[in-house]
Amino acid sequence: MHDAIMAERLGLPAAGIMTTKFVSAAELMARVLGADGYPFVAVEHPISSAGSEDLAQRAQKAVAESVEILSGS
Repeated sequence: MHDAIMAERLGLPAAGIMTTKFVSAAELMARVLGADGYPFVAVEHPISSAGSEDLAQRAQKAVAESVEILSGS
């Protein structure tokens, strides 16, 4: 979250991506950085034990959501 917000402040479009376990930490980081409500993608947790097919589906969903964030949709 920190990196995405800092990139945005430098004029670089960014989309933060976290797992669902860290949503509250991401929201807190956004508030601390003065970017309350900063949009980000939440991918189902855990990642490490997910199979290839499941990871591919999560990745496709994350890409689609990232595009929405980056395009302002």
